[in-house]
Amino acid sequence: MAKSLHDFVSEALKTVSEVTPEEVIEIQRSGGYKILDVREPNEYGDGHLVGAVNIPRGFLEVKADLEHYKRDESLADRTQKIVCYCGGGHRSALAAKTLMEMGFEHVRSMKEGWTGWTARGLPTTKDE
Repeated sequence: MAKSLHDFVSEALKTVSEVTPEEVIEIQRSGGYKILDVREPNEYGDGHLVGAVNIPRGFLEVKADLEHYKRDESLADRTQKIVCYCGGGHRSALAAKTLMEMGFEHVRSMKEGWTGWTARGLPTTKDE
């Protein structure tokens, strides 16, 4: 029987540590974490968190293409600390779980994603 997206996200959240946008601000201040934008490429036009790195395509397809990400130089260091975010939050959890399965130990998911970030009026450029 096929699982729904809700089922996949619920399963991912059992092992993924979620953080609020406010906690991400503190993580950014303390340094040491890479912020990954795992939204779909057509969503990038809306900007992204200060200092975030766009992953070239959505993480929903990663399961079918793990070898590509294993070769991705930006993900070569499995000891790096990562926070993932997307538009809402479900993809962040799925991306974080995928990274954990790839051997990353310090991965978190931004709970409310980009929509939670902008709803709070948090900065989207360095000079805000």
